Amino acid sequence: MQPPVLSPYQSLMAATPVVHRSVQVDGRTTHYWEYGPSDATQTVLAVHGFRGDHHGLETIAAHLQDVRVIVPDLPGFGVSDPLPVSDIESYVGWLRAFHDALGLGRDAVVLGHSFGSIVVSATVAAGLDTRLLVLVNPIAAPALQGPRAVGTGIAIGYYKAGAVLPKPIGLGILRNAAIVRVMSIAMLKSHDRGMRRWVHDQHDRYFSAFANRTSVLEAFRTSVTHDVSEYADRIDVPVLMIAAEHDDITAVPEQRALAARLRDAELVVIPGVGHLVHYETPAPAAAAVLRRMADTAARPERGRGTKAGRPSGAGRASRTTATKTTATNTTATKTTAMNASSPKTTATKASAPKADDSTASDAKESDA
Repeated sequence: MQPPVLSPYQSLMAATPVVHRSVQVDGRTTHYWEYGPSDATQTVLAVHGFRGDHHGLETIAAHLQDVRVIVPDLPGFGVSDPLPVSDIESYVGWLRAFHDALGLGRDAVVLGHSFGSIVVSATVAAGLDTRLLVLVNPIAAPALQGPRAVGTGIAIGYYKAGAVLPKPIGLGILRNAAIVRVMSIAMLKSHDRGMRRWVHDQHDRYFSAFANRTSVLEAFRTSVTHDVSEYADRIDVPVLMIAAEHDDITAVPEQRALAARLRDAELVVIPGVGHLVHYETPAPAAAAVLRRMADTAARPERGRGTKAGRPSGAGRASRTTATKTTATNTTATKTTAMNASSPKTTATKASAPKADDSTASDAKESDA
């Protein structure tokens, strides 16, 4: 493979401490990377998206300066061992056990991108407590319904074929460079040539790092048969949703509908970007997270289960944060303006490919 394409965030990444560690979770090894100062007073646990690994979230981690950011490879992706079955219940059990194994408490913020937004939402709904839940490019609506149903059906056929065909052929289909590039082009919205080359290179390198064909098929089925709205009524912690103006997977109206269902939600819509907020616009995403972390730091712990028996959406105060270009106010949701600083602005304080630590290996951030 060719040498890595230089990251637009090179200088910031080079200045970010990173340590590679591993831990046993229910008898299987989970690899994770810690970014930022080890003595930081605040911690974020971040879960990447489908077919990605920790690399996909490293740019957001680097922009969360003075915060300890923990990014595991999901089971079956990157270098983490696969689960016996990659269904949502298994992912929930894994994340709770991983959270416990690291000794994290309610003060640790929990973040998920794309498929990771489903995993963290399901886990919080199942009882994992956190002072703030952050959903980046959240999957806010069912993939098997509405205009995405046909495309989802085609994708299911693709992953099924990859799983049932003879192994060399199946793996060849699943890891086909041309198909990976088509996926990357479809999600990428930036017109900056340097940014596009780097994002494509990230997908080329890390989008096919899955343990086996069964794991990736099961994980895909899980990603399209569940969505965050399924868990909305059981999420009783503050939620920050960071959505994108041109996200082809979940449109802004669906994100607003989800925000209105959550008890305490703020929706930030970043303009000019799609499902790759973590690659294209990590600076405004991280700024929103830091702002909400400061806002929730002094909040007293809220009792769990206060929503029992309450109709969906009843009595909930949701804040929807949109962009300066689309800021609006409604009776149900307050739309706050947010200016998405362009990649060119953040590129000047950018970050580079992953920095190695003497005790282990590499970097952060994941994909769509």
